[in-house]
Amino acid sequence: MNPSIALSILVAYFAMLIIVSWYTARGADTNTFFTANRQSPWYLVAFAMIGTSLSGVTFISVPGAVGGAVKGFEGFKAFSYFQVVLGYIVGYYVIGTVLMPLYYRMNLISIYGYLEKRFGFWSYKAGAGFFLLARTVGSAVRLYVAAGVLQLAVFNSLGIPFEVSVAITILLIWLYTFKGGVKTIIITDTLQTTFLVTAVILTIILISRELGFTFGEMVSTVSKSDYSQIFFWDGNDPRNFFKQFISGAFIAIVMTGLDQDLMQKNLTCKNIGEAQKNMFWFTITLTIVNLLFLALGTLLYLYANEKGITIPAKTDDLYPTLALNHFGTVVGITFLLGITAATYASSDSALTALTTSFCIDFMNVEGRPETERAKIKHWVHIGFSVLFYVVIIIFNKVNSQDVVTAVFDLAGYTYGPLLGLYAFGLFSKRPVRDAVVPFICIASPFITLYINDHSAEWFNGYKFGFERLVLNGLITYLGLWAVSRKKTPAQAYEVPETV
Repeated sequence: MNPSIALSILVAYFAMLIIVSWYTARGADTNTFFTANRQSPWYLVAFAMIGTSLSGVTFISVPGAVGGAVKGFEGFKAFSYFQVVLGYIVGYYVIGTVLMPLYYRMNLISIYGYLEKRFGFWSYKAGAGFFLLARTVGSAVRLYVAAGVLQLAVFNSLGIPFEVSVAITILLIWLYTFKGGVKTIIITDTLQTTFLVTAVILTIILISRELGFTFGEMVSTVSKSDYSQIFFWDGNDPRNFFKQFISGAFIAIVMTGLDQDLMQKNLTCKNIGEAQKNMFWFTITLTIVNLLFLALGTLLYLYANEKGITIPAKTDDLYPTLALNHFGTVVGITFLLGITAATYASSDSALTALTTSFCIDFMNVEGRPETERAKIKHWVHIGFSVLFYVVIIIFNKVNSQDVVTAVFDLAGYTYGPLLGLYAFGLFSKRPVRDAVVPFICIASPFITLYINDHSAEWFNGYKFGFERLVLNGLITYLGLWAVSRKKTPAQAYEVPETV
């Protein structure tokens, strides 16, 4: 693709986002930034969450994983990833029927306020702290991976160094989020989800035409292909259905239901009924979109084989390589819009959620005057923008995919304590020794890592995959039980409703 065309697309794209920001941020205050004044239409929230849930890494890696394991998607092949997606459906049901009613009943801005009510001050800070760590590192790495694609597609040919292009990108994200916050994000992410889905559908259509398929022939070819196998039943296979399905359910619960980023959008709906409608339609839409990504992956491999194109050594390079070099300008443009939308819909939402969590959970802005709240929010937002930049530059200097994979693993480990905290809070009425909880939350990932490293030796060759998250949560749960005690009627200890 001509770099000038690509740059023009990016300029127009960000200009559109900034115009939307100017419109949505008029008269905005910190309540607008944090909660969108709880006036968001549920259907916009449902669609916007698609873009937030799918990062730039997902955009290029899920299609690549159809042909073999790729970084961040080890253990997948063919349509096996859809087993995880089926698990998501169960997880989203739990979110809509258990977690969201709890959050609305407690009128929360930051969902980690539940931990303070249920356990106490230190448990609250531990939960919020683990979210900040996981989301900061995870989102920065996702932005780094996608920024590398944009650097190759656009900025290298223009002589713009990676450090400068990343700084410009983060500045643009800050510009269209600093005022309107989550209210702006819901609108911009709706637009970005539209670009993302359009890119996938248009690529599928154009590849089908190139291969001479009608719609029916395309569906038949994909479904009969060896690439389209969904279910794997071998107990020793890392793609085993039960492992992937159960892991998918817990991944959804933790990385959506216990994540301020995704839940902040849900909490902007007018009431719990609209929020649940949002979750229902989000589940259906996300399932369909993931199926489209997998179908696209099959078509990419079929096209490469038909045209004699060498599959890249890194299969997550397949979609970018074909889109930018083989499919023509239209697909190249839509791919660029799609990868940009997937990247920045995830990153801008994360930046807003991190700012919200830090302001509410650590700066205690809720009881302060509006002018003071706005000033704190402003500087926290700048601080996380700078932190994103620093983390990305560090990854670029290290320049190792193994390090990136390790960081994704780290982010996964940090969600385990949140799973254990919320599970214990919801399924038990026992008070805990609050001051000890942070130590349990810190120890749990290390114990999980130790067990994971020795699992093949201890469990007859068994290796953990995504189920490490469940193990991590279980260890945290058992640790909380060990430092808990029965609640007597005389205790003046308020425990919110359990399930």
